Amino acid sequence: MSKLSRHAAIRELVSKQEIVSQDEMRRKLYRQGHRVTQATLSRDIHELRLVKTAEGYKLPQDDAEDGFLPSLERLIREFVYDAISTQNMVVVKTSAGSAQPVSAALDAEEWEEVVGTIGGDDTILVIAPDAKQAEKVAARIRGYLR
Repeated sequence: MSKLSRHAAIRELVSKQEIVSQDEMRRKLYRQGHRVTQATLSRDIHELRLVKTAEGYKLPQDDAEDGFLPSLERLIREFVYDAISTQNMVVVKTSAGSAQPVSAALDAEEWEEVVGTIGGDDTILVIAPDAKQAEKVAARIRGYLR
């Protein structure tokens, strides 16, 4: 599992339930398929800027308000390596495990040229109303890659 998906799992855990210790968090992540050491989890907690309170770990206020997604531009620069349009669709290739967060970020942007997205493991299918709009989306994504 990728670091990005692990971070998303950690954010979801602490936003939905009380997690009072790193060991408890590590065990819950393990049940979700994330094999993580205490050292890695400690780094993740630091990177996510989690705050330990009497009720357990909490997200910082600014992350709680933005829906937990990094900017689309950052996600594309870090994880996308190609965008190809075909008819009214765009196939976006990402590194392994990164398609879901990039797809969610694309949806959150609410581009008028995007009808919807489907994110797999390393590929996103973006649906546009027509071929012209699909090429516009692909070009926009490729523009972030430079």
